[in-house]
Amino acid sequence: MYVGVDVGTSVTKAVAFGPDGAQVDSESVQTKLIHPAPGQTEQDVDEVLRSVTTVLDAVVSRVGQPEFVAITGQGDGLWLSDVDGRPSRAAVSWMDGRAAGTVREWTASGVEEALFRVNGNIQFPGSPAAILSYLDRHEPSALDRSATAGYCKDIVLQHLTGLRATDASDTTMPFGDLRGGYSARALELTGLGHRANLLAPIHARQPVGELRLAGTALARGTPIVSGPYDLPACAHGSGVVSPGDGMVIIGTTLACQVITDSPDTSGRPSGLTLATGVPGSWLRAMPAMVGTASLDWVLRMIGQTTSAVPALLAESRPGADGVAVLPYFSPSGERAPFVDPSARGQFTGLTLRTSRADLVRAVCEGIAYAARHCLEAAGLTGSLAVAGGGARSPEWLQVFADVLDRPLRLPRCSEVGARGVVVNAFGALGLEHDAESWTGSEQIIEPGQDVARYREGYERYLAHLAAARPLWT
Repeated sequence: MYVGVDVGTSVTKAVAFGPDGAQVDSESVQTKLIHPAPGQTEQDVDEVLRSVTTVLDAVVSRVGQPEFVAITGQGDGLWLSDVDGRPSRAAVSWMDGRAAGTVREWTASGVEEALFRVNGNIQFPGSPAAILSYLDRHEPSALDRSATAGYCKDIVLQHLTGLRATDASDTTMPFGDLRGGYSARALELTGLGHRANLLAPIHARQPVGELRLAGTALARGTPIVSGPYDLPACAHGSGVVSPGDGMVIIGTTLACQVITDSPDTSGRPSGLTLATGVPGSWLRAMPAMVGTASLDWVLRMIGQTTSAVPALLAESRPGADGVAVLPYFSPSGERAPFVDPSARGQFTGLTLRTSRADLVRAVCEGIAYAARHCLEAAGLTGSLAVAGGGARSPEWLQVFADVLDRPLRLPRCSEVGARGVVVNAFGALGLEHDAESWTGSEQIIEPGQDVARYREGYERYLAHLAAARPLWT
């Protein structure tokens, strides 16, 4: 039996899998987001660490000791810890917007483009480099008392095992060199060379430690494998491993990603280039900020919940009676397939006849258009898997299939992050597994009769976006 732990933004999950990849048990605990000031989002690190031991204890007490535990978690943000691995400050979330000014400065001065040429990654307010730069200016004492500026899964690993380490998936983005190490040039461009001591050692595959933390149901000495973080982990868990294949995670963010064997740092800067934990393989990722959070917002505005989405989509015809949406509702703007901290949402085509159902359908369609925009930028040419909370809605999935004009492959298990990090751990530990039984498909959603209508709608979406962007500033 194997356990994968996925430390998400608001939920921590532990999922137990049998030797054939079948899910045998799971446990989840919610964690809170803290908003100390407008535009700022943080998390209590101690609460997050407690959530990990809570879900592990629950699963182990029911199904017994696992062969190993594999850890994945939310990416980006900044998680500071002291020399003993204890949190030295609240974690700054990837959703945080305080470093928007830093990103604007880097864009105007050419730093962002120069960084993209180093490692194929754009910067946005919630990226580790931008947050680290902001704290270096405005809260240097927090960095002075820290020994590590790491990532969510890394602080969990050190808490459980005492091992200070990271893998290339998270580190690719802010300071990586695409060869598995840190780039002195990236540190120089961001003005953070004097903080290089805060970066944890990178392990070529995944860091592997042994449980040392006392007081848990997990046996001392159990192997703990860390990484990759949630985007590559979900790709592994969905069987997305061949160049050109991709996936869409319809979650809080809309994470669109495509496998490549040749990272490209030329062209217009956009998206992320992430190490996958497999040598010679990267993800061209476009993690847009326009996911289920945008739908949740409009549902709150009309006094409905997600349970009402199927009926509302059935009530409004494709095209939403002329209502169109740019779903950029995140207060920190957008980061894929373009970066603009000032990006804002917009409804058009409203009339006195517009219904609540039209508003919901327009948002669902707008998010699907954003997915097409991202996947085109990422270079999708092969099959497409889909996962995340939004994938639980067959009605919304049909909108995605029609807008994207391609079949959608549903993995057998909804917990693809936890599954994927276990699959990746097999490779890190040199263990064999049956890829088909672990990452095969459960169902295929084919495009329907509205493909032509949505093709026209997508062209209008792009024109709408081009017209709106000058207004954001």
